[in-house]
Amino acid sequence: MYDQLLTKNKTIYAVAPCMDWTDRHCRYFHRLLSKNALLYTEMVVADALIFGDVERHLAFSDCEHPVALQLGGSNPEKLAKAANIGADWGYDEINLNVGCPSDRVQSGTFGACLMEQPQLVGDCVDAMKQVVDVPVTVKCRIGVDEQDPQVALSALAHAVFDKGCDAIWVHARKAWLQGLSPKQNRDVPPLDYGRVHALKAEFPDKFIGINGGLQSPQEALGVAHEGAGENLNGVMLGRASYQNPSIMLDVDRVVYNDDSPTLSLEAICEKMMAYTAGHLKTGGRVNHITRHMIGLFQGQVGARRYRQILSVEASKPDADERVIEQAFAAIHPKTPAVA
Repeated sequence: MYDQLLTKNKTIYAVAPCMDWTDRHCRYFHRLLSKNALLYTEMVVADALIFGDVERHLAFSDCEHPVALQLGGSNPEKLAKAANIGADWGYDEINLNVGCPSDRVQSGTFGACLMEQPQLVGDCVDAMKQVVDVPVTVKCRIGVDEQDPQVALSALAHAVFDKGCDAIWVHARKAWLQGLSPKQNRDVPPLDYGRVHALKAEFPDKFIGINGGLQSPQEALGVAHEGAGENLNGVMLGRASYQNPSIMLDVDRVVYNDDSPTLSLEAICEKMMAYTAGHLKTGGRVNHITRHMIGLFQGQVGARRYRQILSVEASKPDADERVIEQAFAAIHPKTPAVA
């Protein structure tokens, strides 16, 4: 996949893996907004697949493709086993988390703290590449704590590309493992897009994608294509895609030059109702799904009432899929197709 994109000079738009956010219900919803965006799971710890409930962690809808599984871990043998399980379940990519700064992740010796052990990360990539045919990629920071980002990011890239890594997605901030909370680590460390462009200059023939602080497909493409050197190959938006999902209605046209008709809001409503009805039959609840839809109509007339219905009514024990229809009607009952 990534080799073909490099050859065709195409750009990928990806929705970043986000804990407690990008579950299968979120990804189903996002796929209705964009036919082409690359979707990621939440991070799944390798041990959870080896010793836990695989179906609970990996079940997904066929419509989610292309969809990537993000793994957490630092043991090459365990990661190989988990990657093999993920590939067998049909995921299109296996991604290794080298960027999460949470205390829980650090205690397990994976996530952002692996920036300090590039050779181990390379060994993990190598182990996964040996057992799967799908791309193996890495998502990382530009460095941690007192590391020099120029040295740290380059060292990691050399270590993983030498082992056959197919792509690196870079969150263009340091992670401060001492002194900042995970939430602060998403905003406080300054962005350094230039460091990611410098990495691309160092590896012009490798896929380098950028993440961090990007608010729209248009802005993201501007950042990816700025400067006189090679364009970055991918843009990844996490919070912006999740908190204001309407931006994804522009992804196919702006990023992929795909002008084919998009789903109307009425069609999206109908599909989400049908999906929710199916979830209810398995014992699920409406708000498992609607919590991902709350930000869809930011700034539009009726958006406050829409959010209220999805936040309050969908949480009631007797709520069913009709709550979604009620919420969409608060915006406009006959909203035309969205371009």
